[in-house]
Amino acid sequence: MNRILKSYFYWTYQRGSFHYDVMVTLILAFIFITPQFWDYGDKPPKTGGPYQPIQVLGDGGKGLILTVPASEVPIPARITDYTMRRALKRAMQPVTGDAVSIERWELSRDANGNPLAWKVWLHK
Repeated sequence: MNRILKSYFYWTYQRGSFHYDVMVTLILAFIFITPQFWDYGDKPPKTGGPYQPIQVLGDGGKGLILTVPASEVPIPARITDYTMRRALKRAMQPVTGDAVSIERWELSRDANGNPLAWKVWLHK
């Protein structure tokens, strides 16, 4: 029995033999049966992309200017520079990915003073 298990581990059987067919059957069973019983964690994220469009403009070869709707950027009560950058990056990630660096940002408001959109300057 030890020799058979060692031969299975090192895959020493010839193609077309009984033991070769058993190994291939076990591998195929693992591939097709285990996803029903085992959570591999490969589901898409529950949140899709942004609900409102993000506008992307070029900055004359220096980088990009993104206009992100204010509703897409959740801002905590106590805001620091670091948390603001994280919130902006999280809102822009579906469009830009992770490989961007934020240089600066500013908030545009409507006539009543309500926040409209964040204008973010960034580069890759």
